[in-house]
Amino acid sequence: MSDPAAEGFEMDFPLKPFQYKMIRSIDFYLLVNEKLKSYAQLEQTQENIVEIDHQVNSVKTAKNQYEADLIFSSIYDPSLLYNQSKYPVLQQHFVGQVIETNAPCFDPDKIEFMNFDIPQKGNTRFMYLLPFSPTKALVEYTLFSKDLLEKEEYIAEIETFLSEIPTQGYKILEQEEGQIPMTCYRFDLNNTERLLHIGTAGGWTKPSTGFTFQRINEKTKELIQHLKQNKPLDQFGNRNRFWFYDLLFIDVLANNNAEGADLFMRMFKNNTTQTIFKFLDEKSNYWEELKIMRSFKVTQFIKALAKRLF
Repeated sequence: MSDPAAEGFEMDFPLKPFQYKMIRSIDFYLLVNEKLKSYAQLEQTQENIVEIDHQVNSVKTAKNQYEADLIFSSIYDPSLLYNQSKYPVLQQHFVGQVIETNAPCFDPDKIEFMNFDIPQKGNTRFMYLLPFSPTKALVEYTLFSKDLLEKEEYIAEIETFLSEIPTQGYKILEQEEGQIPMTCYRFDLNNTERLLHIGTAGGWTKPSTGFTFQRINEKTKELIQHLKQNKPLDQFGNRNRFWFYDLLFIDVLANNNAEGADLFMRMFKNNTTQTIFKFLDEKSNYWEELKIMRSFKVTQFIKALAKRLF
């Protein structure tokens, strides 16, 4: 069954003043690499890294050893997360398919952002639908949970979902899969004065949503200003109140993984979409954040807060 608390709730909303964009990774990599080539002072090399020694700030590879004043590392080490128990670790994991249908059945002007009207099976599960045309769309089956599934299960759920749509048959053009850690683990504590972990390895992924791309853009701008002031790297990216909101949210979702649909339904039902997206982008004010918090079951978050405090 789909989540009974969210059953029957449907919401159409305009994205303005926001925009939703899909960026293909290969296009982004090609653009950035071409841009980097225009800077004569930059040199790119591809080598397997054996060790980063933060004591002497050196990087040892299979071929060479490099020393630097500052090192920025995006090497993600999952063992850091699973060798601790202070911060729960969920995964946002998914399989997506770009399909082309025999009959026009999609509205290119509408995204299905989070469709929870699917069997939840004790987790937080939803479908995401991004149409490119009336006959072409990306369909993605996503979970927020601790454990991954067998690949066949993701695909079977997509097939079941599409069987309810009048496609008159379809073919799969592309397939993607991935997993993103959702945790408030203190990645920043692994930084030093001259070594900074960036991206997912630096905790730049937003714990409650898995959003990373836009956050990296914002973090990079902040980092540039930080470097201009010649501040130590271990002083960058201190925790803020949004980290604490995410901490409580992940605590609640980890302990009550089947209630994710209800949490998101309450948030969208009781707030404007502008307020929600500002909150998720960490650009909301205290009053807007209070309204978001009042949307949820207070007892769940009080229990999570009490555990954190005591």
